[in-house]
Amino acid sequence: QVQLVESGGGLVQPGGSLRLSCAASGSIFSIYAMNWYRQAPGKERELVATITSGGNTNYADFVKGRFTISRDNAKNTVYLQMNSLKPEDTAVYYCAAIGHGGASWGQGTQVTVSS
Repeated sequence: QVQLVESGGGLVQPGGSLRLSCAASGSIFSIYAMNWYRQAPGKERELVATITSGGNTNYADFVKGRFTISRDNAKNTVYLQMNSLKPEDTAVYYCAAIGHGGASWGQGTQVTVSS
């Protein structure tokens, strides 16, 4: 079992930046990828970015060039650096740990991009 706690969300103006954090604890040895998802009101949850245990990353087209996923193994934490934010980036952002036992989810953190 993996426990995840997200932080770093908030209100930001268009063009601004935020950095989300996802701290993992528990059976972290079983994790082979960490994902960030988001869900906007009335929309389905969508995958934003992935980082594997080997450090490979992948991004959804709608965030390429603006968002960066990274990890600090010493802190068991994954980050999502979000730059050039747009109003359409407004959503609840979730991190998920993908392991051999399935997926574990955090509680989510709200990101609101508005002037």
